[in-house]
Amino acid sequence: MREASSLPSVVSDRAAKWAARRLLAALPQAPVRIALPGATVGPEHGALATLRLADRRALLELCLDPELAFGDLYSSGRLEIEGDLLGLLEASFHGTLAVGLRDRLPRRLRERALHQEPERATANARRHYDVSNDFYALWLDERMVYTCAYFPAADVTLEEAQLAKMDHVCRKVGLRPGMEVIELGSGWGALALHMARRWGVRVRAWNVSLEQVAYAREQAEKQQLADRVEFILDDWRNATGRCDALVSVGMLEHVGPRHYAELGALAARLLTPKGLALVHTIGRSAPQRLNRWIVERIFPNAHPPALSEMLRIVEPNGFAVLDVENLRRHYALTARHWFARYEANARRIEELVGKATARAWRLYLAGTVASFETASLHLYQLVFTRAANDAIPWTRAHWYAGA
Repeated sequence: MREASSLPSVVSDRAAKWAARRLLAALPQAPVRIALPGATVGPEHGALATLRLADRRALLELCLDPELAFGDLYSSGRLEIEGDLLGLLEASFHGTLAVGLRDRLPRRLRERALHQEPERATANARRHYDVSNDFYALWLDERMVYTCAYFPAADVTLEEAQLAKMDHVCRKVGLRPGMEVIELGSGWGALALHMARRWGVRVRAWNVSLEQVAYAREQAEKQQLADRVEFILDDWRNATGRCDALVSVGMLEHVGPRHYAELGALAARLLTPKGLALVHTIGRSAPQRLNRWIVERIFPNAHPPALSEMLRIVEPNGFAVLDVENLRRHYALTARHWFARYEANARRIEELVGKATARAWRLYLAGTVASFETASLHLYQLVFTRAANDAIPWTRAHWYAGA
């Protein structure tokens, strides 16, 4: 009778170890151990990290849908990572998480369409950016710039690198005093305010985030720039007027490929005949969906485009590309600064947003570092103008003169 009664637990042990080995096989680049009640699988010594699962149901969830379950289990505390978190995530980008039962479904059943119509896009953006200004202030730079910085040297501070990024953008679109600028997706207003103060231009900036726009307007008043910078709480599709330069930094990830031609048509209406446009976005080396956990839990409906997808902005609307720059390594370093500041303020962040949200964003920021370090993600700056515009610089030398 003892043998019969112990059989289910023996089968369960074997099944658990088999499932754990299958998961570890997806991470061939690094020695990783999985520990769960009553069983440990993986190297006894020299493991890069240990995944400690609270129960066997957590292992089942990982087997069914590892891409989504990994982040959910970590956020809830049912999965602890002991050891090198960044190294583990980098190894996961070198390997594959396509080992779950869900991954056997047809692609049309696994992937949902990305909807970025105005009402949905507004809700998505507010879910990500309206966590609270106090939350972001604990790990961003002093100007609250939540996009890739530009490092003239690897040892400059994050504040210096974000300032350099803003000047880099301004040089690329040829800003001069008196110009009219339109910005689509303005964040907390740092770039718009910098363009007005440092470059002597007038800026109208569109953004759907309530907290960001309120903060940006407050900063415009404090810096006595409200007469030269207008922050408009509205969707980018409703932008109006004419401009000598059009800038979008960190918004295209929210637009969705189905709307790229629409964005290009808007640029064609807004830009003067000799105007320049710059789009700064996280991207891919080839078309690919973003990690599902990021899309469903952190960055709703986000899509980092490949360059081939970005050309839908340019080609149907009479534009020509002037320049493409890939700042992937700059974003990896930017994210390392963010992650270090996040870690340094971990206790205050948890008190502010709660343990589950704090853990989710910790994993998200660590994953951001890993994704750029491993070239899973890239950062593109695309500059374009009307195809027949000859009023453009002969070389790019002046773009880097002040770098």
